Amino acid sequence: MSSNSTKKTSSSSSPPKPTTKTFLPRHPLLRRCTLPSPPVTPLFQEFLHHQHPTTSSTSPNYPSSVPRPRRRIGKHGDPNKGKPWFHRRLSSQGELTLHSLIDPQFNIEQLDDELSSLFNSRHRENEFLDDCTEAVVSDVLGIIKALGYYKKCDLALNVFEWIKKREDSENLINGSVVAVIISMLGKEGRVSTAASLFHNLHKDGFGVDVYAYTSLITVLRAMGELGVAPDAYTYNTIISCCRRGSLYEEAKGIFEEMKLAGFVPDKVTYNALLDVYGKSRRPKEAMEVLREMELNGFSPSIVTYNSLISAYARDGLLEEALELKAQMLEKGIKPDVFTYTTLLSGFEKAGKDEPAMRVFEEMQRAGCNPNICTFNALIKMFGNRGKFAEMMKIFDDIKACGCKPDVVTWNTLLAVFGQNGMDTEVSGVFKEMKRSGFVAERDTFNTLISAYSRCGSFDQAMAIYKRMLEAGVTPDLSTYNAVLAALARGGLWEQSEKVFAEMKNGRCKPNQLTYSSLLHSYANGKQIEKIHALAEDIYSGETELAFLELRRKGSSPDITTLNAMVSIYGRRQMNDKANEILNFMKKSGFTPSLTTYNSLMYMYSRSANFERAEEILRDLLSKGNKPDVISYNTVIYAYCRNGRMKDASRIFLEMTESGLTPDVITYNTFVASYAAEAMFVEAIDVIRYMIRHGVKPNASTYNSIVDWYCKLNRSDEAIMFVSNLRKLNPQISKEEECRLSERLMKK
Repeated sequence: MSSNSTKKTSSSSSPPKPTTKTFLPRHPLLRRCTLPSPPVTPLFQEFLHHQHPTTSSTSPNYPSSVPRPRRRIGKHGDPNKGKPWFHRRLSSQGELTLHSLIDPQFNIEQLDDELSSLFNSRHRENEFLDDCTEAVVSDVLGIIKALGYYKKCDLALNVFEWIKKREDSENLINGSVVAVIISMLGKEGRVSTAASLFHNLHKDGFGVDVYAYTSLITVLRAMGELGVAPDAYTYNTIISCCRRGSLYEEAKGIFEEMKLAGFVPDKVTYNALLDVYGKSRRPKEAMEVLREMELNGFSPSIVTYNSLISAYARDGLLEEALELKAQMLEKGIKPDVFTYTTLLSGFEKAGKDEPAMRVFEEMQRAGCNPNICTFNALIKMFGNRGKFAEMMKIFDDIKACGCKPDVVTWNTLLAVFGQNGMDTEVSGVFKEMKRSGFVAERDTFNTLISAYSRCGSFDQAMAIYKRMLEAGVTPDLSTYNAVLAALARGGLWEQSEKVFAEMKNGRCKPNQLTYSSLLHSYANGKQIEKIHALAEDIYSGETELAFLELRRKGSSPDITTLNAMVSIYGRRQMNDKANEILNFMKKSGFTPSLTTYNSLMYMYSRSANFERAEEILRDLLSKGNKPDVISYNTVIYAYCRNGRMKDASRIFLEMTESGLTPDVITYNTFVASYAAEAMFVEAIDVIRYMIRHGVKPNASTYNSIVDWYCKLNRSDEAIMFVSNLRKLNPQISKEEECRLSERLMKK
């Protein structure tokens, strides 16, 4: 730290009181609850054992071994191929049920008794968070797969239909189960049965993922080989199936194949193709379909316009989307809930709250009742702006309007609280989500890992990752990146390397965010040589060579890639290189995003020209963009590290007045800066302030004060600080007090 004469020792330079209200603690979602800490995967056992020597690596609630991750439908390498069925993932009751079903003496009249025994069993081997639903889902999938292996397709269908009739069927029938059934029917040539099953599921409101759609497409495309000629209905069905997975190229190919086969596309065909382009964010192609549709004498309907509005809104072309709504009204077509919700979501994603609310108010005036998607968009909007009271009012309105929260609602709440460092709320929401009967899916796990990581609750983030694997959910790229981000925040570079190696060994292809997290991990772990080695390996040479390397690795210079390059160059203080990328972005027509600005602010905050960080913040605001917590934290850091505490407090006040809630990193920056200047009274005042405003101090908060006391040869005061911590924070754990005492002894 500089000994700048402008530094003040007055307590007036501590963070000002935020003007926004804290979240209401009495809301039922926010009961104080914490998740039990289950064992972690072998990847992290060594680390956590080192951190918590007294913690057992096993728990009575979880199996001691990690089940095989669930593979995507259609992947090769099935261990059962050519061998007797291997059902390692079945529970003991699941195995008993399967053996009964495949017994030659089994009678279909026994099916109800056998499956009832499976569902009524309370002695599950794979209990998940005191709820057997995950284990039942795993058993259902395993049994249906096994029946397919034993060529008992009709029995598998009977099992499926029995489950579908249950009241909790929506939690038991997932995309994997549907994909297995459809593939099974396809192999037996029962294409019409597969299509009918799929259609009925969709009609009954069951959520079906992209793998199930892909399975049906594969089955329908194989009709020719099975000697079955597709008809117009079949082609329309296949095009509709492409919608969920945004498979616009496949849809276009099927559309052309349909015409070559002599079938004339009808209104259903055109609307289905328009919908595919809408979901795929291809507005230009969607408009071409509309023109062809009208040329062939088909008038656009509400479905047509909704697909077009979706295409434009998803691509950020909101004014064009509004013009389409105006065209609808001119033609006497009344917008419906989908129309309004699509527009509302588009404005929310663009950060334009006022137009979003105008759409919602127009929707109400038109007498159009909102659906759960409408509510989810509003929850996300208010939550991302830190307007928690408004957000929870919307949540309460869901039930008042006769709707029910869906998995997107819960995931949105988890993400909002996680982004704002509210770990107690994250745990409370997750508990309520399970209590409401929802089974955690991959997106939920990814959100939880990221949420706990942002809250500074590393152990809980890793525990969630462990539970995800135990539940048989296969990690994807987002999972690995969330885990890497959590490890990076703790500087755990050795564990990060293991995760990275696991990805490269065929699990998942790393992207630029992956490399960025790995570099961040090296940086926080003070591994300077590794930073240079990795950066040189990816971005060696001139900018042109960097682009060639990215292309060779399968990446294209899109905005995400360019932002990653700016970030890496910025962290290495390679300002000229970062500016080269910025110039390239401008010449290529890229609009700098919030990530771009944050990377630039980071670069300057660590340089001699640190004041430039605030200039970039002003530039961001002048363009109508909304900074996030990271933006303000970066500028605060720039001033704090240079002793400009008044300026740091000024930015803090601006941050809170903008509606953003400071997180633990914000406060830790002030605490560390005051402690470095021996301003311990001010540092401790900041801790009191953060506790009073609902932000839980973490290890870094206390370390800063203890370490600086010791560096300044004031060990007695450090000992007194640790011994009086419970007076400062009554909620501090005994483990944290012991950790700090051990840290003092090592000093």
